[in-house]
Amino acid sequence: MSNRWCTPLTAVLLLAGAALASSAAPPVAAAPSNSGSETPAAAAAHSAPPQWEQLKERCTACHNATDWAGGVAFDVMSLDDLHADAETWEKAIRKLRGHLMPPPGEPQPDQQTIDAFVSWMEGELDHLAAAQPDPGFVGLHRLNRTEYAREIERLLGLTVDVKTLLPKDVSSDGFDNVAATLRVSPAFLDQYISAARTISRQAIGSASGKPSSYDYRADRNADQFKHVDGLPLGTRGGFVVDHYFPADGEYEFSIRDFFFMGGGYVTKIDHPHKVILTIDDVRVFEHVVGGPEDLRDVDQRQSIAADEMQARFNNIRVRVKAGTHRVGVAFVQRSFAQSDSPLQPIAMLPEMERFPTIPGLSISGPFNVTGVSDTPSRERIFICRPATPQEEEPCARRILARLASEAFRRPITDEDLEAPMAFYAMGRKSRDFEAGIESGLTAILSSTKFLFRARPDVAGAAPGSILPLSDLELASRLSFFLWSEGPDQELIDLATAGRLSDPAVLDTQVKRMLRDPRSESLVTNFAFQWLNVGRIDNVQPDPVLYPNFDSDLREGYREEVRLFVDSVLRSDRSVLDLLRSDVTFVNERVALQYGIPNIRGAQFRPVRLTDPNRWGLLGKGAVLMSTSYGNRTSPVLRGSWILETLMGTPPSSPPPGVEQFKETEPGGKVETVRERLELHRTAKSCNSCHGVIDPLGFALENYDVVGKWRDRDVDAGTAIDASGKLASGVAVTGPAELSRALLARPDQFVQALTEKLMVFALGRPVRYQDMPTVRAIVRQAAAEDYRFEAIVKGIVKSDAFRKRQLPADSPKPLKTAQR
Repeated sequence: MSNRWCTPLTAVLLLAGAALASSAAPPVAAAPSNSGSETPAAAAAHSAPPQWEQLKERCTACHNATDWAGGVAFDVMSLDDLHADAETWEKAIRKLRGHLMPPPGEPQPDQQTIDAFVSWMEGELDHLAAAQPDPGFVGLHRLNRTEYAREIERLLGLTVDVKTLLPKDVSSDGFDNVAATLRVSPAFLDQYISAARTISRQAIGSASGKPSSYDYRADRNADQFKHVDGLPLGTRGGFVVDHYFPADGEYEFSIRDFFFMGGGYVTKIDHPHKVILTIDDVRVFEHVVGGPEDLRDVDQRQSIAADEMQARFNNIRVRVKAGTHRVGVAFVQRSFAQSDSPLQPIAMLPEMERFPTIPGLSISGPFNVTGVSDTPSRERIFICRPATPQEEEPCARRILARLASEAFRRPITDEDLEAPMAFYAMGRKSRDFEAGIESGLTAILSSTKFLFRARPDVAGAAPGSILPLSDLELASRLSFFLWSEGPDQELIDLATAGRLSDPAVLDTQVKRMLRDPRSESLVTNFAFQWLNVGRIDNVQPDPVLYPNFDSDLREGYREEVRLFVDSVLRSDRSVLDLLRSDVTFVNERVALQYGIPNIRGAQFRPVRLTDPNRWGLLGKGAVLMSTSYGNRTSPVLRGSWILETLMGTPPSSPPPGVEQFKETEPGGKVETVRERLELHRTAKSCNSCHGVIDPLGFALENYDVVGKWRDRDVDAGTAIDASGKLASGVAVTGPAELSRALLARPDQFVQALTEKLMVFALGRPVRYQDMPTVRAIVRQAAAEDYRFEAIVKGIVKSDAFRKRQLPADSPKPLKTAQR
């Protein structure tokens, strides 16, 4: 075999033949320290297994202390020092598992040989890691947007739009809760203080605030000819928003520009249309626009008549009580005979385009304020009411002490209350008692004790020390892992009593928390990021190629995958069901796309699939659409997604200057995506990765951009060819066979999932030092059919979750969390 492609990773493969014979051997113990002039490699040769001889014979011609090909010299490496080279060997194992090395086109070891070597090397590394524990370290860990919003709701019962309040989070290793990326600059801190003021004002409410105005715009991609969820039945179009009203009073609503002026003419008023405004599903305004009378008036007076029509829908005064209310605006649905039905055939769309839509709504106020009613947030805050001036400060201390304890996620000290009470005093002096509480709450929400998952001072501990988390730290880490929010009172009480770290108690709490509705965050937060579901929002299908695609289908796909993943993870089923389950969840729109008959209505329901190509994640529209481009499928995106997400073996990034994928030129020969990729793979440098990636993606080619099954490529006029041979040598001809090929190696899929879940749980990347822990969790879960709860418990019981190793330099930065 030629040495020209022998890298430190592929060199491992050359040892695999001998590994099969020794795979059952016990782990090799470290040899005594060497002395004299004998080199480490020479000393190891006396007791080294056959792999080391194979390494010397086949790979040291390139990988030696003179040439340093690939940055590795095998002639000076020793089996005695395997732990020092663990990072290289873990990379090698990952490449071998994904068949990324040796490159496609080169002679390949058979699967049994690879498995035997991987098993042997993992056993060696696991044995060495047990003797040298390294639980890792997580630095200052700020709340991300999702956690911040959930904490505000937990504390105050208030739903806030964090996108408008806080800077965008940066993702790392696939997740937006990785501590190293959640840094706070002075500019960020200003935004957090501003957010604290805004939220405190909303939570308390104010009868003395000045009127303000908010503008809302409808989703431009929403189908305005269908019913919108959250609006009354019998309506079409429009939109619904949750709006905060600061006080009891009158508010003005203006429904903006729902007819159109073009070229000096008013259009879309041929027929009468009833517009309604609702608050908490109660109709508070309705008016008709359009029809013969308005049309005649516009014909005579044009823009003047148009202004008068618009005025009917401006400055609509409605009295509303303080708090957050659901505001909706829509058209009353006309009958099918009146040409306004969402069920009209595609041929009627030009006719439908003459009907108005509602692009926007503005809300101003309050006016004529009468006070502030009790809201859910005020009821949580004001646990006492002072009857006299002398009672105000003790009541304020009681209120702020409770809020601070819940916000800081632990019992508080007198020192913790100093800042909130000082701010209370300033607010009380400037206005009144409630203003003082608002100011004190602002101080609490601005504190690093709230914004960061605080730690006790570990000053005095030796650098490099391994320390257990305190019970209170464990409570926070556990709750943010399973709920994406702080601990509840039961966890706090157990932690304060020092009982949470008891294995039996911890096990009981994990069970309880997984069954709590708050664990849905494991689906919407963890799983959605792991599967990259959010990318469906970035894919805009070409309206010419996919004219029937609409926002309802996009949202339907999102809801389908949410319900599907929830049915596996939160029902404590085997995670392998994510790949093999024949049950999914559809409504009428999704069922129509999938060709499932007899499903009516917008409500989602479970259905049993008869076509195995639709089983599991590989048949989900959200996955298929998020791994496509707007105008074509992408076997490269789909194959890379499978390698990284389902197999845990991400391909290397393309080299600089790589030739772009060849798109079909106007008027040129139309080639299938597969044909164009085949040309792309003729270059050996491209085939080294695409030879692994492309066959995985080709297996999904029967699905188009928007996840619909197809047998022919309409553009090229040829039948879809979904056949191929995976890098492992397994032949597949479609999604069902690809799923079976993945399920044939269940531990690999479960390990990929476990790694991602650990990143999410710890808030840091999984390092090569963590891989022995990951493998142990997977082995333990195998005994329970890889149930999700077993994997979660394995992570929670691990040293990586329950301990920390202080940095080798200094633990001083930890003090910052207490300021």
